[in-house]
Amino acid sequence: MNRHKQHLTLTVVAVLLPCMVACGSQKGDSGAVSVQQRVTGIDWRVDSLTAGGTTLRAPATARLRIDEDGKAAGNLGCNQFSARATVDGDRITIGNLRTTRMACDKTRMDFERALARALTTGTLVAKADDAKLTLTDGDGDRVRLSRSASE
Repeated sequence: MNRHKQHLTLTVVAVLLPCMVACGSQKGDSGAVSVQQRVTGIDWRVDSLTAGGTTLRAPATARLRIDEDGKAAGNLGCNQFSARATVDGDRITIGNLRTTRMACDKTRMDFERALARALTTGTLVAKADDAKLTLTDGDGDRVRLSRSASE
């Protein structure tokens, strides 16, 4: 390669590399939520919960919505809930849940207790990919969600 082509190639790399690093894709290597991948203001359907190495399928009624004004609400599988929520980048903290007090079958109530525990035991790390969201707590328990059909 002659010196002119080498210089031109190096110039192109020097100009494009910072943009490629700064612009990048919508998510970094960690898959963490980026500015382009909103978590708030979306009605999420809870698909499953993996806690202690066991995966539980969510009841069809299980939902979660976190609004930009710091409110979380939804359905744990049987009962409705609301709580305060803080979103800081890919970190989400959900406060104490206020719930209705309906009784459902044992399977739904077991799921509900496990989901409530996973959502409120500390800071969750959010990873979004297309229409899917995974919330992981400090113990490695994971709540998998997907956008509701209306989103």
